[in-house]
Amino acid sequence: MPRALLTGDSLTATRKFSRLSLALAMALAAGGAAAQPEPTRADNVPPPQDTPYEGTINLHVDANDTVQGIFRVHESIPVKPGALTLLYPQWIPGDHSPSGPIAMLAGLKLSANGKPLAWLRDKYNMYAFHLDVPADVSSIDVEFQYLSGRADDGGFEITDKMMDMEWSKVALYPAGHYSRGITFVPSMTLPHGWQFGTALETASQSGDTTTFKPVTFNNLVDSPVYAGQYFKRVDLNPGDKAPVHLDVFADTPDDLEMTPEQVAVHRALVTQAVKLFGSHHYDHYDFLFSLSDQLGGNGTEHHQSSEDGLGSDYFTAWKDGAPERDLLAHEYVHSWNGKFRRPADLWTPNFNVPMANSLLWVYEGQTQYWGFVLTARSGIWSAQQFRDALAMTAANYERNRVGFQWRTLTDTTNDPTIAHRTSLPFRSWQMSEEYYSGGQMMWLEVDAKLRSLTKDQKSLDDFARAFFGVDNGSYVTKTYTFDDVAAALNGVAKYDWATFLHAHVDTINPPLEDGVAGTGWKLVYTDKESDFEKSYNSRPAPSRHLYNFTWSIGLTMNDQGKVNDVRWDGPAFKAGVSTGATLVAVNGKDYSKDVLKSEITAAKDGKAPIELLLKYQGSYRKIAVDYHGGLQYPHLVRVEGTPDYLSEIIAAHK
Repeated sequence: MPRALLTGDSLTATRKFSRLSLALAMALAAGGAAAQPEPTRADNVPPPQDTPYEGTINLHVDANDTVQGIFRVHESIPVKPGALTLLYPQWIPGDHSPSGPIAMLAGLKLSANGKPLAWLRDKYNMYAFHLDVPADVSSIDVEFQYLSGRADDGGFEITDKMMDMEWSKVALYPAGHYSRGITFVPSMTLPHGWQFGTALETASQSGDTTTFKPVTFNNLVDSPVYAGQYFKRVDLNPGDKAPVHLDVFADTPDDLEMTPEQVAVHRALVTQAVKLFGSHHYDHYDFLFSLSDQLGGNGTEHHQSSEDGLGSDYFTAWKDGAPERDLLAHEYVHSWNGKFRRPADLWTPNFNVPMANSLLWVYEGQTQYWGFVLTARSGIWSAQQFRDALAMTAANYERNRVGFQWRTLTDTTNDPTIAHRTSLPFRSWQMSEEYYSGGQMMWLEVDAKLRSLTKDQKSLDDFARAFFGVDNGSYVTKTYTFDDVAAALNGVAKYDWATFLHAHVDTINPPLEDGVAGTGWKLVYTDKESDFEKSYNSRPAPSRHLYNFTWSIGLTMNDQGKVNDVRWDGPAFKAGVSTGATLVAVNGKDYSKDVLKSEITAAKDGKAPIELLLKYQGSYRKIAVDYHGGLQYPHLVRVEGTPDYLSEIIAAHK
């Protein structure tokens, strides 16, 4: 009977009956005779074998639709009669998570000899498509569209001026083989007049269609294409046998203009990187670099190229753009660290075998370290800009990462899969991919300790050359384990490196602040922003536009006053401020960043709280924040009488 009609004793009796029925059902199941077998909840996908796939797959992408953002795909796949499974790439190197955008694949049609073939998606694996190949068929045709995002939030993959095309998004491939054993002949059609950059080598060109030389699928996925209407190519190591180019695509021709000094420091980046590692792991290398306020910002590593995307004014607003300029160095270092040398649990035989991220504090953490260092060694940053950037990072781990009370650095290597790089309500407590900057702080300490142990005769440079610089010219992935890292450090200077590393990455509250102290500098706070932090906070969308009061009242906001993070257990948090609220007024005055600064300063050493008027979930409320510490901004200052290792670390190699 309906739930509303059950009252008193009848309701009690019904509940007893329900419990009795449940108990009886469980008893019958336990008896075995009446129980139904549980289905095997596993996919029906053939595991990859290290055997070549017979024949060559032809893949063509029509990228002409710059308005609706539709990539139209056609594949011709040689086949044998019988069962066949096609896979859409799921685990993409560099993303560290199962992020292949399967939802954007649409219109899938399979055919053979002009007749349609039926396909069925796997019940448990949404990235797998099964079909039966008829006896008289030796090749099938595959057609589908990749529908790129159209939200007007600065995240386009193709605009009317340029595009970033990743082959993993526009290809299906046969299951049952290592990706290195499957050969593709890729081709693409671009809008008329567009030029392109890629690590792929051109076989032929006809009108707006380019066909590339045959390439294994693992190298195809590792070789994205940037293309656009406005393009400039800069040779960064003229005359070298392994050429490196900066392939720049911009929204306007003016954005391509660069000074001789800007060219010189980008050339110095290549010089300093090769001197650091003593090798290279590419035949040629292309920085695929978009300068756009429409195309999505990007930073993804590849063996012989990198996807790099920043705002349109990278060159034209050089003075104010320092906080973003470590991007190119970071992605370039990945050619050595991450692509050539890779953690063993991050190497997979194809793009649908799960990855494990346990050593991302090496893969990304040490890359973050060298990205900062090489940006300074090359002159892309000044020494002061490097120190100011490092001060902000160090301050985060001194004051703003209280989540280390319950998580380890290694546990944060799971964040790409846990959070998929979505926004978090309380990042300082939840934390997010701390293996980048937390790893960077640890490697700074390692560098300082190596210099101290060897009386300044050796450093992390020696580790980099020994660990990443082997097999010059090869880009065949060479994997490593935790023990390999510890052993390589011991090869530079004898020490209990395994214990040191475990204490930093596998325990709560790791001593990440020790890195700065070991280099002869210390972290202090003043009421004045560094020029670097001013630039960091004021960069326009889609870059930062962030107003940072993290180290004082404990808030960060966008230019509209919306709170995008609250420092856990900080003054604003304790008062009840929530992420997502909009700050309307401060002490009765209309909010602006300057008003908030003024009121924080006025409250210093006083007794009255700072009153915030917040709008949240359709309501207004006043919150009194009991904070009297004034403005707080991080800086590094020298500790006199100690070795200045930090200045040595960023000195250019001769």
